[in-house]
Amino acid sequence: MAREALTDARGFGRYAATLYVIAIALSLVPVAAHAARRHLPYPSLASPLEISGSQYTPIGWADIPGWSEDDQLQAYKAFRISCKPISAQQKPPADPKALGISLRDPCRAAKALDISDGAKARAFFEQHFLPLRISRLGEGEGFVTGYYEPVIDGSRTQTDVYTVPVYRRPSNLFVRGFKQSAASLPNKGEVFRKIGRRKLVPYYDRAEIEDGKIAGRGLEICWLKNQTDLLFTQIQGSARVRLEDGSTVRINYDAHNGYPYTAVGRILIDRGIIPKDQMSMQRIREWMDQDPDGANELRRQNRSYVFFREVQLSDKDEAVGAQGVPLTPGRSIAVDKSLHVYGTPFFIEGELPIESEQSKTPFRRLMIAQDTGSAITGPARADLYFGAGVEAGRVSGRLRSNMRFAILVPRSLDPVARGRKMPLPDARPSEKIAKLFPQVDPLKDQKPKDQTQKDQNRGAKPTEASAAPGSKDTFNAREPAKTAAPAAAPPSAAVAQASTPVAVAKPVPLPEARPNPKPIHELRHQRRYRDYLRVR
Repeated sequence: MAREALTDARGFGRYAATLYVIAIALSLVPVAAHAARRHLPYPSLASPLEISGSQYTPIGWADIPGWSEDDQLQAYKAFRISCKPISAQQKPPADPKALGISLRDPCRAAKALDISDGAKARAFFEQHFLPLRISRLGEGEGFVTGYYEPVIDGSRTQTDVYTVPVYRRPSNLFVRGFKQSAASLPNKGEVFRKIGRRKLVPYYDRAEIEDGKIAGRGLEICWLKNQTDLLFTQIQGSARVRLEDGSTVRINYDAHNGYPYTAVGRILIDRGIIPKDQMSMQRIREWMDQDPDGANELRRQNRSYVFFREVQLSDKDEAVGAQGVPLTPGRSIAVDKSLHVYGTPFFIEGELPIESEQSKTPFRRLMIAQDTGSAITGPARADLYFGAGVEAGRVSGRLRSNMRFAILVPRSLDPVARGRKMPLPDARPSEKIAKLFPQVDPLKDQKPKDQTQKDQNRGAKPTEASAAPGSKDTFNAREPAKTAAPAAAPPSAAVAQASTPVAVAKPVPLPEARPNPKPIHELRHQRRYRDYLRVR
């Protein structure tokens, strides 16, 4: 009986102890939760919109001249074309930009809509975007040029008439970070060729390639009449080559040789050959046709060289931009792809010489970024695409104009709303707190003891740095003194003042030096000696 009672008592004791432990654990839950909350990091907040080297200001739709008069239907159709590769992206791009993947939301909305008039297209952009006036830092306007797709004569084989080859990308051309089989290569940066198994050197420049450095390797896509046709094709980035049998070969930009582009028009202006106000692609071509030797020398000043690829497009299809989608004449632009995302809408307004070289035709249109170019750099820089053919070449060749830019950003990137969520810095301490805890460097104005003693012997007045802590003059140095100091004190007063003990701020003590531990072999020797004595 006693044994059973003892067993029951032990069981009850264990049960009570278990309950006690559970109660303690439950009581610590709020403390642990509070501690966890205290140690949580700051929430990840979206930073305000930032485009390198730019300045931008939020504006209203009514503040954009020509916005309500433009027919945005063609721009809406071009935007939907850009939405196809945007929606196909599975992960953010490797080189993050300000807009990132934010265009997915308006693209998703555009896919569900069937808009057939300009008013509804305008309402779509107003509903899903916000306009920002944008320009290069320190400037008020942007800059635009024009480009087109040349239509030139050519041949699939080399003849006495067609002697200039159009090369595809060579197999020995290397760009760091890209495979040789990559579908597209950057249009900027260094390009190399391999010598042997490991050595990389800069690729051939224009003069070397024109002199035949890569000839005879089977890289020729087709042949043109002269180097001027090839130069302008390389500047435009694409062309339609009409063959003798009536068919057409479509070629697009594929790679370059790594040298920066040098504008031949700028060289002609600097040399005084063509006045700046008369500069156009037509004038450049006319001068090159009249002076072949000078054209050969001028062309080689531009060491950059472009390689092409053949694309399977019909005569009715427009050229394909760097985004991989067909361009829309009058609505597609090339932008700096290091700053902007393909598919971004821009409203560009100003005056352009479209009708003639002297005309100032109002140009106020919503454009879609779908292409790029090596000469297109900056946040408010665009190349306007005008289509294919001679007339498009005349118009685009005249364009070198300052224009005003408005970038349309998705509403999810509203810079004003994002700016409100940014954490503010800690408030500055009040004047009372600043007086109680002055930020004084005690070693800055402290004099050596012998110098202080000499000053006291001469009756010098203590400096402000040696004033007693809490002195009003110490903390209100910026305020003018309320009472003027006496011009000169009698000698007795000076002696009395010098004899008065002055509180001098002590220097901040340095931390104690770290102990100098004995070498390990010495400690082992002492330990063995103690063991020897213990045994003895």
